[in-house]
Amino acid sequence: MNYQQILNKASKELQLKNLKSPKLDSELILAKTLNVRREEILLNLNKKINKSHLNKFNYYLNMRSNHKPIAHIFNFKYFWKYKFFVDRNVLIPRPETELIIEKILKILPSSSNKNILDIGTGSGCIAISLIKERPDCRIIAIDKSKKAIKVAKRNAEMHQVGKKVKFINIDVDKYLCNKYDLIISNPPYIKNSELLSLDKDVKLNEPKLALSGGSSGLETLFKIINKCKMLLKINGKLILEIGHKQGNELKKYLILNGFNQTKIYKDLSGKERCLVSTKN
Repeated sequence: MNYQQILNKASKELQLKNLKSPKLDSELILAKTLNVRREEILLNLNKKINKSHLNKFNYYLNMRSNHKPIAHIFNFKYFWKYKFFVDRNVLIPRPETELIIEKILKILPSSSNKNILDIGTGSGCIAISLIKERPDCRIIAIDKSKKAIKVAKRNAEMHQVGKKVKFINIDVDKYLCNKYDLIISNPPYIKNSELLSLDKDVKLNEPKLALSGGSSGLETLFKIINKCKMLLKINGKLILEIGHKQGNELKKYLILNGFNQTKIYKDLSGKERCLVSTKN
């Protein structure tokens, strides 16, 4: 079989499983199998594939057919400008979460040396991307999942910032240390009733702990806002990723808890995604 034939066959198989991007996934899996760039595959579609590579390709394809995410098959995902190790213990970094990084970089000049807290760090992608962009800042990253902290530390070492970001296995409820100039979080904000309707790739593979925001979807967000009243300095900034219908309720809650100047920003698909607020 040549590359074109194997891609056509694989795309049809993935399409039958109702996967969203069967053609792209097939190309990525073949590129992974052959250890080449995807572009090289597309430039050599008439090239033959040998038996050992075909077996390897079918092994990966079978995993994808069973809704294992590409990021878990390859054990990495790109976020911002960087590559991160991921597994089933952490949320796979999403492109829309890069909006948080964009907003932080606008708030913090390149010479900033602020104290920053990342709540629910997961893979560490936000904290690590941020320290790479603002190396004079000091970042503490916490997560109540011990396995997530292990993944985050691995990524920090991979990016040679293991001594610049301090990772702590603790729930925000129990965290009492310091006052921060900036607190960031991408918390779980999906309603429990909506978890079952999530895409199979997500609900079968990603940790419920990182997805479930309780019966309202707002429980963890409210908990973080309450805690940040104590942890933030006066005029400190709170930056949250939020669900696209949660902005108005969160604005009201922030006012009641001593925050103002709340702004909500939309992602590239036009959905409310990032909230920035200032502590009075």
